[in-house]
Amino acid sequence: MADRKYILTNEIMDFFGRKLYRIKATKDFGDVKAGDLGGWLESENNLNHSDCCWVYNEAKVYGNAQVYGDAKIYDSAEIFGNAEVCDTFVRDNATVYGNAKVYGNAHICGDAKIEFDKDYAVFKNTWSSGRYFTWTRSNNKWEVGCFYGTGEELIAKAYKDSELSGKCYEAIVKAQEEISKLNS
Repeated sequence: MADRKYILTNEIMDFFGRKLYRIKATKDFGDVKAGDLGGWLESENNLNHSDCCWVYNEAKVYGNAQVYGDAKIYDSAEIFGNAEVCDTFVRDNATVYGNAKVYGNAHICGDAKIEFDKDYAVFKNTWSSGRYFTWTRSNNKWEVGCFYGTGEELIAKAYKDSELSGKCYEAIVKAQEEISKLNS
C-alpha cells in the first residue's frame, strides 16, 4: 500500500451509468500534495500509481482508458474507451477516446476530439524557443504556449514576433494542411 499515490474516495458520481470515484493524493509528487483532491476515475486501472501523472479538477477517466507517465488531465477533459495518454496535457473540454494513443509533448485542449492517432500532430519549434506545439484535426486548431487558435491566427501572431518565426510557422501550418488533405 505504501507505493500507492492516491486512493479512490467515497465521493461517487453517476456518469451516464458509470460509477466514477473522486481521487485523493496519499503522498506528494510533481505539483500534487498529499491530501489534494483530484478528478474522477472508474477504477484504479485508469491512472498509474507511478510517475507524476494526475487527473485534476472535474476531469474524468473511465472505461479501459489509461493515463500514465507525466500526463496531466485537467478541467472537464474526458479520457475513455481504450485510449492511452502518456506524457502529455489534456485540458478544457477536450476528449481522447476510442483507440487513440496520445504520447509525448502533445497539448490537447479546447473542444478537440482525439479518436485516432491521425487526429493530432506535435511539432517542435527548432528556430527559437525549442517549445513543442500541437495541431488537432477535429477543430483544426493550434496550441503553442499561451496561444490557441487557427493556423491563420498562428501565422499572423508569429509574423508579429519576427519574420523568421512567421515563415517557419507558416511553412508548418501549410505542410500540415497538405498532409491532412492526403490523410483524410
